[in-house]
Amino acid sequence: MSAPTPPSVTPPSARRLALSAAAAVAVAAAVLVLFVLPAEYGIDPTGFGRAIGLTQMTAPAGRTLEVADPLAGNEAIREVEIPDFGEPVPLPNPAIHQDQAAAAKTETRTIVVPAEQETEVKLVLDQSKVVVYSWSVDRGTIYADFHGHDPAAGDEFWVRYKEHQEGSGHHGSLVAPFDGEHGWYWLNYNEFPVTITLTVTGFYEDIVDYGIF
Repeated sequence: MSAPTPPSVTPPSARRLALSAAAAVAVAAAVLVLFVLPAEYGIDPTGFGRAIGLTQMTAPAGRTLEVADPLAGNEAIREVEIPDFGEPVPLPNPAIHQDQAAAAKTETRTIVVPAEQETEVKLVLDQSKVVVYSWSVDRGTIYADFHGHDPAAGDEFWVRYKEHQEGSGHHGSLVAPFDGEHGWYWLNYNEFPVTITLTVTGFYEDIVDYGIF
């Protein structure tokens, strides 16, 4: 009995082998870029991994960062969650930046306070608006109280920012905590007149000079 004749098999051509290998490499590369890198390493050059949630697999759960809130005082620390790669950390207080319709104003006032007299100068500010200020006296020292109040809330409501029992000048800034008037009370307790030079720059509405009293 004769042995069966094996079927004839035609080996694939070199071109077909090359095309199959190239297709396999392309598929592997696509899987690597679209799935493996975003899921395992958080690398997402196409954005596809983020779109389907793969980058969340590598993000540390609940990772937060401590950020100071300067508008609430330097001691106020808030926990903010670290976002996906490429996204900014959210501000703890968005009011830290404000777009303005007009440029900041700058004004210098000279106030002469007679001996043993007092005066008050206030800036009208909306809440969260910013001013930078500088004041000085030509000689001696005077009492100064930098404070703010809301006239609509009554005379009993006011806050103090800085007090000088004996001051010859001061420089600083203010982010208004509420709508109202924010400024200085000066008392010249000397036996001679003093001249106060006040310069303010910022987004205030007006300057109110209460005169000598």
